[in-house]
Amino acid sequence: MATVKPFKGVRPPKQLVEEVQSRPYDVLDSEEARAEAGDNEKSLYHIIKPEINFEPGTSEYDTRVYQSAAENFKKFQKEGWLVQDEAEHYYIYAQTMNGKTQYGLVVGAYVQDYMTGVIKKHELTRRDKEEDRMKHVRVCNANIEPVFFAYPDNEVLNELLMRYAEQEPEYDFIAPIDGFRHQLWIVSDSKDIETITNEFAKMPSLYIADGHHRSAAAALVGAEKARQNPKHNGKEEYNYFMAVCFQASQLTILDYNRVVKDLNGMSAEEFLKALEHDFSVEKKGAKAYKPQRLHEFSLYLDKCWYSLVAKPGTYNDNDPIGVLDVDISSRLILDKLMGIKDLRSDNRIDFVGGLRGLEELERRVDSGEMRWALALYPVSMNQIMDIADSGKIMPPKATWFEPKLRSGLIIHKLED
Repeated sequence: MATVKPFKGVRPPKQLVEEVQSRPYDVLDSEEARAEAGDNEKSLYHIIKPEINFEPGTSEYDTRVYQSAAENFKKFQKEGWLVQDEAEHYYIYAQTMNGKTQYGLVVGAYVQDYMTGVIKKHELTRRDKEEDRMKHVRVCNANIEPVFFAYPDNEVLNELLMRYAEQEPEYDFIAPIDGFRHQLWIVSDSKDIETITNEFAKMPSLYIADGHHRSAAAALVGAEKARQNPKHNGKEEYNYFMAVCFQASQLTILDYNRVVKDLNGMSAEEFLKALEHDFSVEKKGAKAYKPQRLHEFSLYLDKCWYSLVAKPGTYNDNDPIGVLDVDISSRLILDKLMGIKDLRSDNRIDFVGGLRGLEELERRVDSGEMRWALALYPVSMNQIMDIADSGKIMPPKATWFEPKLRSGLIIHKLED
């Protein structure tokens, strides 16, 4: 069963939150972070993208860069741009995108739950990326950014969330660039805190939705601190890491589409003919066409859209992996026809999050940068949970969650 606890969040004063908050470290590059931070010395980018504190071109993995993150974290607290709450709280974080609001509970997730599989993952992690985030957690001695979890729908927690949603939030702002609304409430009532703790204790599993590397790094540093502490008793703050947990049914997963540089030596006609072996191919014309259901794909080639419907027998609806459209397209198109076997390393392919729309696929193909594009039907949260429960791993580049969590609203220190 899942163990969570409240914690003393480190937060910006209400009047400073919009200056401090930022996008997550991994959705933009160094120069984008430098531009967004501009001359704002309170921007969290000085902590989560600290390479911007050095001359352009400085490696984000430079030892000085990590040290700069720690120095700026201390500076933000000294200047009063970040202040730690005096008591332990849970927090409620709401995001509104396109008129739809999802409510998350910000909790201290238990390191041991990650180690034992109570916190379930559905993606592989890379050791180099884990080590980068571990260095950042170690040097700051804090989880500066949250991870993104899902939990099975829970009526008791939903009623609590809706009750708080009717109250005035501590933070309420529209974020620049994405234009989404972000709100935060503080749960300080002891009975509500007890309810949250007890309801999570009934859940057999929590699921990592987004942030597999941050989850791994946070948990591994916590376990590392436990091993290094001769007086470890299991109650230390480093036994927990910060997560925002949303009800599974509230989450929005967008399509994660593919663009490919060539046709692997085939002509357009030969490619379309080859597709007919495993798909029913229907020409749709110049107007952008979005897949309407599972096992349907949209192909954009030579300024024309096509519908591709996988034929029966090409997939296994009883297999949590075999039923996935990312698996079907990887096996039958990218590998079989294009010779692209490793989606993580092959430079002939790139990926486009669904928030950018089909227009972005058209733009990249029409510009000549890419030869063709493939749009997929989004993966469902139920599919992700089924895969995690089965102990299997999703194919790479399968999910794109929106909206992304804003960073800087709450930070979790590993020591009081």
